[in-house]
Amino acid sequence: MADVRRDEEFSGTRPVEERHRIDEASFAAWMGEHVEDFQGPLTVLQFKGGQSNPTYRLDTPGRSYVMRRKPFGKLLPSAHAVDREYRVITALSKQGFPVARTYALCTDDAVIGSAFYIMSMEEGRVFWDPTLPSQSPEDRRRIFTSKIETLGKLHNFDPDAIGLSDFGRPGNYFARQVDRWTKQYRASETQHIPEVEKLIEWLPRTLPEQKRVSVVHGDYRLDNMIFHPTEPRVKAVLDWELSTLGDPMADFTYLLMQWIMPGLAGADLAALNLPTMEEAADIYAKVTGTAPPDLNWYFAYNLFRLAGITQGIAGRIRDGTAANAKAIESAKRTVPLAQASWEYAQKAGAV
Repeated sequence: MADVRRDEEFSGTRPVEERHRIDEASFAAWMGEHVEDFQGPLTVLQFKGGQSNPTYRLDTPGRSYVMRRKPFGKLLPSAHAVDREYRVITALSKQGFPVARTYALCTDDAVIGSAFYIMSMEEGRVFWDPTLPSQSPEDRRRIFTSKIETLGKLHNFDPDAIGLSDFGRPGNYFARQVDRWTKQYRASETQHIPEVEKLIEWLPRTLPEQKRVSVVHGDYRLDNMIFHPTEPRVKAVLDWELSTLGDPMADFTYLLMQWIMPGLAGADLAALNLPTMEEAADIYAKVTGTAPPDLNWYFAYNLFRLAGITQGIAGRIRDGTAANAKAIESAKRTVPLAQASWEYAQKAGAV
């Protein structure tokens, strides 16, 4: 039952928190002007999950929508770019990739106090426990296979061909990402962490060669996708806030980290009928033709990036803009993540 309880804890909706309330009359008027076939009255609820961009469920008598907006208040310069989310989802939807349908983007803060966009409400299942205890052994394997194959399909798109040629800067993706997360970490730093200081010095000196450029999701994990209500297949990939053009190895190795993180680490994969890390790599390789690299540097990088993200959450707690009560729990992970990152850096040759 752990899976079901956890799904209920994070999934579903609640009344909008006081600090996230919007002017619903102004918002409904905007919807009527900009969203095709919109007809009120409108009921606004807030989703429980997610800690970054506050997300709302919008119910009307005819259909439901989802609204994602920037948090109110002081924000880091490159964070919460809902316009970028809107753009990439729109482009991928046109290619038949499993994402929500986009309806409209608003960059005028005067409407509700921040930028936002509207997309379709995709009904289905979200799984938070990667061992999938609520599923049959056969469906566990199919769910994982669908998740991995979907990532491969994302990486096979030519960004130029789908209108995203300028969605990210050219050059070494990992160099830009290490620089970005270093700056994000510094901007929200609340404590001195020796391992982070060593990683900030070591990672830029040891960057791997980039061989391909693709759309990268940036946070591709099981609970960032909606599965079909009854079938073991991905219906919509969510949360494109960190997406850009870059090295697909970033997404791929982040996916493989699932096997070393709490959840699958130490799980009896054979008994659960879940793929091993090696089998997951094979599934991806069949879609993309890409062999896995030596993973130690990539795991160090991914853990460093996660430490940057959780430190950003700590900074938002300090600044009063964190969007979820789970934020404090996430912020406490920064030091353990940094220590784990440095351990993988040492395996990759750092001294």
